[in-house]
Amino acid sequence: MTVQRPIDPASLRVYVVTSSAFRGRSHLDVASAAIEGGATAIQLRAPEFAEYEAYVLARELVARCRPHGVRSIVNDLLDVAVATRADGVHLGQGDGPSKARTALGPEGVLGISVGTPEEARQAELDGADYVGVTVWSTTTKPEAEPVGLDGLRSIAAATTLPVVAIGGIDAANAADVIAAGAAGVGVVSAVAAADDPVAVVRSIRAIVDEACAAMDRTTA
Repeated sequence: MTVQRPIDPASLRVYVVTSSAFRGRSHLDVASAAIEGGATAIQLRAPEFAEYEAYVLARELVARCRPHGVRSIVNDLLDVAVATRADGVHLGQGDGPSKARTALGPEGVLGISVGTPEEARQAELDGADYVGVTVWSTTTKPEAEPVGLDGLRSIAAATTLPVVAIGGIDAANAADVIAAGAAGVGVVSAVAAADDPVAVVRSIRAIVDEACAAMDRTTA
């Protein structure tokens, strides 16, 4: 049996999810700004495109991320993630996450969205490297059920996997989700809709780095 390598939680600290819904920016515009601002991971989430178009975007995302050591993740499309040699894929509960580990191999990154401690424990069994948790409601993904900070704490306590908190997160509340047990923050509109997305990513990165350092001092 091949054993997967554990992911470094620091590589998930500032996890930018792309969107083309704001200010006329493309997915790659958002990705480039995120890289320049110091994001540690970027997820291509482009549900408006057919699979081949998503493949072309993912291939370019990988090419831009790799020289900077930024993780490239593809949302939902496992075949696209594998074909473009992206670092990994992020799947929802209905996207067959239990089958993804075999396709990715031991070094591919598998993220799974969860909403309960039980789903988080199942994600571990399915070979996930991290779990994503929606903390607050967001118009970017209105179907996601927010769990709040208390739900985030419960999920973080139920799993040994790093937790990426997403949903309504920006510079004002990023430290709160780290204090509640998240290893990193996922941001969409806070970056894609910003006047200066590079500056916003830099600000969030500084806040999250300091919050993580504070947590390390507390647990030392």
